[in-house]
Amino acid sequence: MENKLIILIAVILGTIAISQLVRVYELSSKLRKTGENEVSNRDNVLNARMMLIFMIFQFLGLIYLMIKYGWTGRGVAASNEGVETDWLLNLNFVIILIIFFFTNFLLFYFSFKYVRKPGVKAYYYPHNNKLELIWTIVPAVVMAVIIILGLKSWNKLTAMSGSDAVRIELFSKQFDWTARYSGADNVLGRHDYKLTTDNNELALLTSNTIDTSIRIMLEGPSGIDALQRILNNRDTVLNDSTMNALRTDLSRKERLLRLLFQMKGHHSKALDNSAWDDIIQKDTLYLCVNQPYEFNFRAKDVIHSAYFPQFRAQMNNVPGMTTRTKFTPILTTEQMRKKMNDPKFHFVLLCNKICGGAHYKMKMIVVVMDKKSFDSWMKQKSKETFSAKYFPAIAEAAPVNQAPAKM
Repeated sequence: MENKLIILIAVILGTIAISQLVRVYELSSKLRKTGENEVSNRDNVLNARMMLIFMIFQFLGLIYLMIKYGWTGRGVAASNEGVETDWLLNLNFVIILIIFFFTNFLLFYFSFKYVRKPGVKAYYYPHNNKLELIWTIVPAVVMAVIIILGLKSWNKLTAMSGSDAVRIELFSKQFDWTARYSGADNVLGRHDYKLTTDNNELALLTSNTIDTSIRIMLEGPSGIDALQRILNNRDTVLNDSTMNALRTDLSRKERLLRLLFQMKGHHSKALDNSAWDDIIQKDTLYLCVNQPYEFNFRAKDVIHSAYFPQFRAQMNNVPGMTTRTKFTPILTTEQMRKKMNDPKFHFVLLCNKICGGAHYKMKMIVVVMDKKSFDSWMKQKSKETFSAKYFPAIAEAAPVNQAPAKM
């Protein structure tokens, strides 16, 4: 309490002192018979020199920071595409630095050189067509070069990958990542949001997952049968708002059930294998060095953004659509640790969109291994396919053959 009182008194006394100094300055101006808006030649010259000193200080400070922390501060690029992206970004930085030094030099040097001098009028120079053309055409040409090179790189990063690329899906939701490897056939199984269940979080599309979703929709704890029993039970007394909510829920689920039966009628079992051999991996994403990868992104709830800072890759994850990017790691985790001189370093996958309250913890460790280590890991994971891990006994269940007669 005493400290706060002392601070308050100091602030009050400081305010009074400043106001008195301003008053003294006003009185001294009157004694000199000069107006408050008048600036003396001495002050003008001082400000001009200070402009020059500030320019030198600013340039030296920027150069020092670039030498000490790196002129871009991004660190080493760990992918082929990252090297190309860095080249393009470096070109942008070079252009920006040239413009920065040129324009700031003119700004501060002209303030020094053309300081107001007593008895000298400023030269009136309203217009020059040649100058107008120069500072219109030159920036336009530079921007065109940057945009063309940027579009070329963007199209390359988002185009379909070659047959040698391994396809991985990254599924985002608040607030974690799930990776799905394409398995032995290198084909990611299809998906449909209507098939989302507890043991099919990624909503993969197979004959069995369709049957499972239909059973849950019909016979689950909050399924159609349970809702109909509640609504038809005369012994249960419910208020109007609860009854309306239950009827709305029942109507939605009946529509969804019809869509599931339509899906079942049009689905080909030949597509099942592309999903059954997929491998679902949580917590850590394992990659092989010098192996091209194509990443497909999905979002369950809100917009997320997959960001691999060391690989220079980023792509928005938008609910209801699939986005894509690709890169080839060129450094293993161990090699990167040596380059960074950090034995605890890890590549990471981050979310670069503020997606909710726990956005800060939405990340996934990425481990890049040499081919031998990765093949050993993949051999072990090949026993944990979607079929073996999530639906080990589903094939024994009796399939659902027809829809209810009335819904």
